[in-house]
Amino acid sequence: MFPIRDTIPSRSYPVVTHTLIAVNILCFLIQLAQGPGFDRFAYTYGLVPARYTVEQIAAHFSLGQQIFSLISFMFLHGSFMHIIGNMWFLYIFGDNVEDRLGPFRYLVFYVLCGFLSGVTHFFLNPTLNIPTIGASGAIAGVMGAYLILYPGSRILTLVPIIIFPFFFEIPAYFFIGIWFLFQFINAATTHGQIGGVAWWAHIGGFIFGIILLKLFRAFPSTGLSEHFKNATKKKKTFGLQVIRPRGSMDDFSLYGEIYISPYEAQTGTKKLVNIPRGFQKRLYRVVVPPGVEPGSNLRLKNLGKITPDGDRGDLYLKVLIDDR
Repeated sequence: MFPIRDTIPSRSYPVVTHTLIAVNILCFLIQLAQGPGFDRFAYTYGLVPARYTVEQIAAHFSLGQQIFSLISFMFLHGSFMHIIGNMWFLYIFGDNVEDRLGPFRYLVFYVLCGFLSGVTHFFLNPTLNIPTIGASGAIAGVMGAYLILYPGSRILTLVPIIIFPFFFEIPAYFFIGIWFLFQFINAATTHGQIGGVAWWAHIGGFIFGIILLKLFRAFPSTGLSEHFKNATKKKKTFGLQVIRPRGSMDDFSLYGEIYISPYEAQTGTKKLVNIPRGFQKRLYRVVVPPGVEPGSNLRLKNLGKITPDGDRGDLYLKVLIDDR
């Protein structure tokens, strides 16, 4: 299963999420620039439990290096696939959590999740002399928060069956639940960091993400956070929308809604919509002309029900203005 997008758009630009992605990419490029020293760089700035518990190893590092590694490890990655996978999950789940917490609380939340995921890994593997690197623990915390905030969300997921790609909307609680179960099974059946993955760090980040979310929500956001959210409010609605068409028994046409912003109503826009047909959920591009009136209908030919003579009805999308 590969997640494509969730179905809940954020109301403001995820400035912190995008910045975190940029910082992670920059750090990975710095790693690549080390050339043959790539592994040494990861050992120096990654989280190595033995550096804190084995006196002979700890003697080679200063106090500043030891403290810095507790944060720096979450911005390093071991390969292109490692960073691509992590950043994609952060891109999908991070914007909504940032939208709910506000940028400043979200940044603190993210760093704490990463730090506590490392602490979890440390206490369960205190003498391990292998560096742990990656944003997975922090992102696991973001996923834990997403599960609590948006359990009813749906994740548009690509499921390759043999060689054919199929798209399904999977409830967030099911998608994240399967992900967590996979982490737990791997953590329970492996020791330490066999295979190069710190499974318990993922689990720790996820659990602490849920705990921290509840603590953070107990305190009201600052006026600065609200001001920043208003300043970064999006002019556009979600670029990928899921349409759930409906119709009547005696009508071969189907009807649904598409949401656009007041800005998009004036300037026009293009949306990618996901429309179910049988067991498949296909993607279509919809062009919304400039100056469209609220309540008007966009006609998508031949996307309705099959008629007795083998033709198809049409799909009509009612234009709704989302000005929140």
